[in-house]
Amino acid sequence: MNRPALPGISLIVSTYNWTEALDLCLISISKQRILPDEVIIADDGSAEETKNLITRHQKNFPVPLIHVWQQDDGFQLSKIRNKAIVKASKPYIVQIDGDLILEKDFISDHIKFARPGSFVSGTRVNMSSALSAKLIKETNIKVSVFSKGITNFSNGIKLPFLTDFLAARYKAGNITYVRGCNMAFWKTDLLKVNGYNEAIVGWGREDSELAIRLVNAGIKKRIIKFAAITFHIYHPEIDRTHLLVNDEILNRTLKDAIKSCDLGISQYYQD
Repeated sequence: MNRPALPGISLIVSTYNWTEALDLCLISISKQRILPDEVIIADDGSAEETKNLITRHQKNFPVPLIHVWQQDDGFQLSKIRNKAIVKASKPYIVQIDGDLILEKDFISDHIKFARPGSFVSGTRVNMSSALSAKLIKETNIKVSVFSKGITNFSNGIKLPFLTDFLAARYKAGNITYVRGCNMAFWKTDLLKVNGYNEAIVGWGREDSELAIRLVNAGIKKRIIKFAAITFHIYHPEIDRTHLLVNDEILNRTLKDAIKSCDLGISQYYQD
């Protein structure tokens, strides 16, 4: 199947010390009907086991598989994503988390949905702990909305005739609504707003704060619904100690209509 005449795709996958989930994620990427041009693992300080898994996949992976690693210094997702964005050689960046299994048309759906002057947020289907454990044990990516243990069925339905209709309508009144585990951007737009704000550490708000700055800079948000389907492998909630501080940064960005952050991606382009 020939790719539509659109720019190349860099797929960024964030991960931290969960090789079992990353293994399933990488298998699902390798099985895409239309492959990304490259896959970049944004690794926030994982141990050697993750490096070994990536090395094993690199031997037979159908596209370049690049490992971007930083020292473990707590939850630094904004920083490792910025470093991965710098490494991206293609103009359109699709971003996911490494605890997702991608439906076979995930990349194809994002390619079809891409539009200049906009960025994209998608959704995810949540899986129960039992279903997640079963898939991990079997090293199995065969899952659907009909699998036992799906908790939000509607996010796994494909309805192409509604996807474009809902693009600018779904959650239109909520500027902060995005799902960082399933997003897409033009690299030039990310550079325009200085990428992720590395003042945000710990879990939460880095994606919403970025989305606000993109909108403030005149880049439209579009939601991809009933397409670009992902299945989220269950894990316990992450520590949210820094959430109040991160909320303060987000609210200031919103209140002051900030377009660019100080501590962002530009530091990695300095001589």
